Amino acid sequence: REYDVITPGGAAMPKKIVLTGGGTAGHITPNIALLPRLRQLGYEITYIGSYEGMEKKLIEDYEIPYYGIATGKFRRYFDLKNFTDPFRVIKGYGEARRILKNIQPDIVFSKGGFVAVPVVRAAASLKIPCVIHESDMTPGLANKLCIPVARKVCCNFPETMQSLPPEKAVLTGSPIREELAKGNKLAGLDLCHFSANKPVLMVIGGSLGAASINQTVREALPKLLEDFQVVHLCGHEKIDNLLLNCPGYMQFEYLKSELKDVFAMADVVVSRAGANAICELLALKKPNLLIPLSAGSRGDQILNARSFESQGFSMVIDEDYLSPELLVEKVQELYFNRQLYISAMNSSQQMNAAKTITELLDSIVAQK
Repeated sequence: REYDVITPGGAAMPKKIVLTGGGTAGHITPNIALLPRLRQLGYEITYIGSYEGMEKKLIEDYEIPYYGIATGKFRRYFDLKNFTDPFRVIKGYGEARRILKNIQPDIVFSKGGFVAVPVVRAAASLKIPCVIHESDMTPGLANKLCIPVARKVCCNFPETMQSLPPEKAVLTGSPIREELAKGNKLAGLDLCHFSANKPVLMVIGGSLGAASINQTVREALPKLLEDFQVVHLCGHEKIDNLLLNCPGYMQFEYLKSELKDVFAMADVVVSRAGANAICELLALKKPNLLIPLSAGSRGDQILNARSFESQGFSMVIDEDYLSPELLVEKVQELYFNRQLYISAMNSSQQMNAAKTITELLDSIVAQK
């Protein structure tokens, strides 16, 4: 159902939404995934991000007005920038407030990251309702600063609901780009010069690659290639030139438009456990083996992976125990039991996040 904002004179006005979020692709691509449905629902869309962050580059392809503001990072450790960044955040708040007063949006949707804090806080000061999205199991610092003024908080994991105000928490999953579900298996096989008669293992290490996964996969190749064809997204400048002509093994630094076709041909997937990556695997119903970043990181990938494991969506290997032999054993086990994982993913309540989130946004606008 679509809602229009009605002026006192009775004329329908276009609905307006401001999207914000940035710093990493995980804070931007879910916003991009919402664009088709927001346009179908008749929204005028504007994006507020940092002056020159990754979000500016990614959003400029979508013909959306973009406004940059000053940003600062909130660090839990000592850094000289801790003395200057609070002033940048205050400046960003003032800039965001001026932009929002000019646009007069009906609602703000934030995907998080530190650029979102001054935008959400400025919107709240102007009585503009805000909905925010938390990708990881536990809210990050930026979202913790936004939750008190948010109308609703969307999340990916049932466990996250316990960390949020009950009246605000909504389990939605993470919106994924519609085109990922429109891949062509034969196009993927042609791209990789693979046969249709042998199953395909897809390995994803993240946009920057994952050195330990890359190394282990390559050491395990002789055994893996006995049962699988392997397509390996290994990250920027991580191609192994010695394996360029290895039959049944295809490497890419990264893929753009072809990614949907490679997903379509993949029977099982080995991946890091970033929230958006695993939500894509869930939406595409791909049986997967997750190798989260080790405990030396923030630890959110470990929590993400364990949640998906407990829901029956994924197998998990601790990176500290990763070896070629264990990888081969677990991939074979995953493939043998793949239908169990597909069945569990089919029963998930988090399958259509873009629809759930846009309907939530629209219902809040309708209440204004």
